[in-house]
Parts: sequence; structure tokens; C-alpha cells
Amino acid sequence: MDFGFPQTTDSKILQEYITQQGNKLETGKSRVPPTVTNAVSWRSEGIKYKKNEVFIDVIESVNLLVNANGSVLLSEIVGTIKLKVFLSGMPELRLGLNDRVLFELTGLSGSKNKSVELEDVKFHQCVRLSRFDNDRTISFIPPDGDFELMSYRLSTQVKPLIWIESVIEKFSHSRVEIMVKAKGQFKKQSVANGVEISVPVPSDADSPRFKTSVGSAKYVPEKNVVIWSIKSFPGGKEYLMRAHFGLPSVEKEEVEGRPPIGVKFEIPYFTVSGIQVRYMKIIEKSGYQALPWVRYITQSGDYQLRTS
Repeated sequence: MDFGFPQTTDSKILQEYITQQGNKLETGKSRVPPTVTNAVSWRSEGIKYKKNEVFIDVIESVNLLVNANGSVLLSEIVGTIKLKVFLSGMPELRLGLNDRVLFELTGLSGSKNKSVELEDVKFHQCVRLSRFDNDRTISFIPPDGDFELMSYRLSTQVKPLIWIESVIEKFSHSRVEIMVKAKGQFKKQSVANGVEISVPVPSDADSPRFKTSVGSAKYVPEKNVVIWSIKSFPGGKEYLMRAHFGLPSVEKEEVEGRPPIGVKFEIPYFTVSGIQVRYMKIIEKSGYQALPWVRYITQSGDYQLRTS
């Protein structure tokens, strides 16, 4: 703090001053953290690594809401680019994406070059915004370790990656029969991992029985759902799950609203938007060679399909 005003809020820098031991400060002798007075307040000087590497994770979450007739009401992609930086010294990094505005500025836009139009772009404080505004270059001196470099949104209509069709038949005072069909609508080379489809059931249902063409189903009574788990779900495949529940002979009076079917999944090596890291340039005055590694992941965000 300086005169009651916080001078830095960067967690990496604050960690240097939050210790397990107590420190007694002598009045007038408090040392100003050198990083705070640097032009780069988010990175300490003198960082050294034997192996210089940068790991780039491009993670896209798909938010989807489909109504009971099968019409898409909401479809958007929320993306983040996260970095894990193990670089010595004070490196300058430049990240190149297939950004449509940049392609138009540099005359790269053509049928061969697939580009994406990023909206609502937010950057970490290390990014030089004036440079980005001028020529769309993402140029920065990174903090050490993990941080989120940027986030973006795309409100393009996405074909639902996992499509669900369901038939829920309720026979009064006796039973409920549920049939759920799941279809992978992404390319055949990709595989969705850890797929979980949660199907709502009436709160007074009991004695469940399941039949699945793949994976396993279990009843979670405290949430009134059946969770159908599929470890790996290849693109283009279609699977079925049938569930049978008993109902009490005396039914509840209230009319229950029917919650939507929720889907969770993660597809590695794949982005829905088609965003790509075209290059990562690492410039440091000592001239060392550094390796950038890139990984793409698409996952479910708020992904819901209403049932009729």
C-alpha cells in the first residue's frame, strides 16, 4: 500500500510477501518491493530456468439451450487462452491467431485461410493494448507461471456437438419409461471424453432399471436425475439408454415442472470456433531458444436441452 492505495494486486507478486513467519516492521525502514517500482509490475527480475518452455491451452466452453421442439434458443462459445510460462529473464512474447480482423488488415483473408471473428476480447494487464488496437498484434511480457492471457466470446450458431432426443412416458400410478438417444455431431476423428447426460425423473419414482447400449446409468435420488456416463464418445456415433421406474399408487398432488436434460463433456484436440495459434514468437536479449506447446480443448459450459 502507498498512502492507503493498493500498488499491486498481482497474486504472483503478493505471494513473495505472504509468508509463514511473522515479521516485525521497524518504522521508516519498510522496503518497497522492487517489482512494484518496475515498469513491469507483474514479473520479477532474475528468473532462471534450465529448460525454457511455454504451454498454451486454448479452452472453449459451449453454452447451449434447446427448447422442447428442438429449436436452438441460445448458442455461444466462451473461449480462454491460458499460459504456463517457464522462461528465464524478461522475454517479450508475440502470439499470432487466425483472427479475421488481422487477416483483413494484412491481406491474408482468402478461401485457404480460415479465420474467426472474436468478440468481447478481454486481456491480462500484461498485453500492450495500444499495439493490439493498431495492428491486432498480441504482444506482452508474461508473468511467471500460470495465468489467463485472454478471453473471448463468439455468438455464432454452433451445431450442437452432442444432440439428445428423449421420450418420457408416464403411466399414472404405475410407472415411468424413459428413452434417451445421444448422437455425436462432431467430426469422426474426434472423441468426447467423460460424457455425463443427466435426465430428470419424477421425485416420487422408485425401483429403477436401466439398459444402455454403451456406458452405465445410475439413479441419483437426492437430485431426482439419472446420470448416464459414457467414458469415450466418438463423433458420428449414436447411443441409446432406456430407464424404467415405478411410481407410487398414491401420487403427489402438485404438477412438477420438467427440468431440462444437462450434458457434460470434453473434446481434446478440437475447437468449435476453429481458432488456431499460428505462431508464438519468444524474444529475449540473451537469445535462448524456447519451445511453445499448444493444446486445444472444447468442453460443455451451460449445455441444456428441454424435454417435451
